Amino acid sequence: MTTTVPGARPRAGAADGRRARVRLRRGARGDGEPVRLLTLHGLAGSASVWHAYESLAPAGVEVWEAVLPWSAEGDPAWSLRDDPADHVEDALDGVPGGADVIAVHSFTAGPALEALARRGPGRRPGAAVVVAPFHRRGTGAFTWDDATYYLGGFHRILEEGLRVSAGDRLAPELRAAMALRVRDRIGPYGWQQFFGAYLRSPFLDVAALRLPVLVVAGAEDFAAPPDDARALADALPGGRLRLFDDCGHFAMAEQPRRFADAVHGLLHETFPGRLGAPASADPLHPSVHPYAPELT
Repeated sequence: MTTTVPGARPRAGAADGRRARVRLRRGARGDGEPVRLLTLHGLAGSASVWHAYESLAPAGVEVWEAVLPWSAEGDPAWSLRDDPADHVEDALDGVPGGADVIAVHSFTAGPALEALARRGPGRRPGAAVVVAPFHRRGTGAFTWDDATYYLGGFHRILEEGLRVSAGDRLAPELRAAMALRVRDRIGPYGWQQFFGAYLRSPFLDVAALRLPVLVVAGAEDFAAPPDDARALADALPGGRLRLFDDCGHFAMAEQPRRFADAVHGLLHETFPGRLGAPASADPLHPSVHPYAPELT
């Protein structure tokens, strides 16, 4: 099932070929009201980065996925004038009955939180999961070194995504070459959208985001510093942080069972009685109860 934002308000600058598409990935099992979870991928990413979660999600969770204009196969023209937060709103409006929770990764985290902040309390999801966000608390936290790092090393983030998704199927030399091609396809305007969203992060209206937000980060993430995740979790009224050791930028794919347990804790807290059977406990971390989120 695929929808293209039925009844959504028109968004400035978003042509039909550059609209968010939403589709059902996995229906809920059982007779109760499902928890509708919408996943949103990052820049030059794919909805498949969330697929490991599907088999681990509780029975009562209905998984939807958004294919955003900045996907790996999207039209790069979106970056010339579109507001990425508009596309997130399109995706939210595209879930029949409304999304109860969103799970968002990397670049898209900033625009997604912007979109939630500007929606009224009755129109936003009941909870959010944010993985590997780019977030600074103040404008003085940015330096020219940051711009140099992300401009010159942007392809390394893309290469890391290929490494996680393809594993050993791609030789390192081929993976590096593919990352450069993806970078060139994104282009300077796509990079500007990424860094512009990062620069806007200190202006996020965190006070408006009065909902539970689970922030997940990898301790070895060289793209989005774990301190960014901690800063966001600390600033949000309902923020809590889970930091995974031996994990990089793609926690949902690198450590799917730990990720599923962390998400289940948030969902159990926010939607009690609607989940069905839980995701199985992480055998590597039996002392961590999946229903006990780590508050910061």
